[in-house]
Amino acid sequence: MYSHAITYRVCYADTDKMGYVYYGNYARLYEIARVETLRSLGVSYKDLEDNGIGLPVFEHSSTFLAPGLYDDELTVICQVDHLPTAKIQFSYRIKNADGLLINEGKTTLVFMNMLQKKVVKAPEWIVNALKPYFNR
Repeated sequence: MYSHAITYRVCYADTDKMGYVYYGNYARLYEIARVETLRSLGVSYKDLEDNGIGLPVFEHSSTFLAPGLYDDELTVICQVDHLPTAKIQFSYRIKNADGLLINEGKTTLVFMNMLQKKVVKAPEWIVNALKPYFNR
């Protein structure tokens, strides 16, 4: 397994009329966390796209345990639980500054050849970047 954490300060644009983080914005937090998780491994979405590979979301789930609030500093822990094949799954835990778990989620993305619009195997260089965390 490989895990990486980011912090994010909730701004007004993230909240609804009640001052809670709007539920749809959790998907954006997931995206920020997974992009930074891959970047922490030396893998960038830009490199993938420059090589003709896209990573569209195939599945998404989210469980809301407590509200995130305006001006909260959130910690988003993103984890890759398995070596990627033609898909890669990320799990997320979001905690507030008090350490309270406020959200859990998962996304599954597929590796897609953008010219052919077909699902392909994960590039070897991504699998190799993750292997050391799974062969312990």
